[in-house]
Amino acid sequence: MKDLAQRFPENPLLLPKDLSPSASGLQIICLLNPGVFRFEGKTWLLVRVAESVKQVEGWAFIPLLNDEGILEIIEVPLNDPDLIASDPRVFNYQGLDYLTTVSHLRLLSSEDGVHFQEEAGYPGIFGQGKLERFSIEDCRVVLLDGKYYLTYTAVSDNGVGVGMQITTDWKHFERKGMILPPHNKDVALFEEKINGKFYALHRPSSKDIGGNYIWLAESPDGLHWGNHQCIIKSRPGMWDSARVGAGAAPIKTEHGWLEIYHGADAEHRYCLGALLLDLHDPSIVLARSIEPIMVPTEKYELSGFFGFVVFTNGHVVEGDRLTIYYGAADEFVCGAHFSINEILGSLGFGVFPGV
Repeated sequence: MKDLAQRFPENPLLLPKDLSPSASGLQIICLLNPGVFRFEGKTWLLVRVAESVKQVEGWAFIPLLNDEGILEIIEVPLNDPDLIASDPRVFNYQGLDYLTTVSHLRLLSSEDGVHFQEEAGYPGIFGQGKLERFSIEDCRVVLLDGKYYLTYTAVSDNGVGVGMQITTDWKHFERKGMILPPHNKDVALFEEKINGKFYALHRPSSKDIGGNYIWLAESPDGLHWGNHQCIIKSRPGMWDSARVGAGAAPIKTEHGWLEIYHGADAEHRYCLGALLLDLHDPSIVLARSIEPIMVPTEKYELSGFFGFVVFTNGHVVEGDRLTIYYGAADEFVCGAHFSINEILGSLGFGVFPGV
């Protein structure tokens, strides 16, 4: 099956040089997959901005936030025998893992969905407290009952868990703390309640037993989660053989809940595929992409901070048109249009001709 993405001719929409660092002495290394929402007639991106200290030859600088949210730097000589610096994303020092960058979330808006800018009065969202001291990352946004729910990855030396904040105006935020403990990430809330309950996709994982799979959970209030069920596993020998994870909120269609998810293979190539879940019982998987609907092919997707990556956790739905905003090569923010009916047709549903 052909790649179904109609990439924006303006891609990349945002590059690291387009934004200013959050503090002096820092440099923006990459912009990553944004959460997306509509607010006050505009399209907004909640972009993950990854920063590091300007490097000095022979030294590794490990950035992290203290409990008050103030940046601190650990300085380590590159020849220190206790330092492993082979991965551009993670340092291992004295047996502990640290991120090479520290991330926060930055708000940008657009009238046309293509040209984005920061607006005064809408500050960035930074990690707070000991459970977010390494980073907050990869935020998904959903509008439910008049409130915007933000679910994001909270990273610290305690592990990788899921934090939540709620807002109505994007200036004041109600922090709900960690709603799912380590190790967990990729939480996408459904865009409406089912039988009076919140539902969410999430990805717990283990380094020893099991894998990076997509799970389903339900909640009476959006904070306390239970009835966890594993619904999607990685598939040996296929494009999603190493790991799978949810994208943004599942999209309600007449055929079921359509979820755009990411999958990676053993060579760490990240593609996008689709799932269709039952409308009344989303633990029932009706269909799943055999071939990906989007594959990294463009130069800006193949080469960057971490190449061969397309990764999304945000979109806008307008009738049949699905506009996905995605991270490319873990460095750039890009956009692409899809036909929802064409995606459904690739899964054996809908009436799209020729699929």
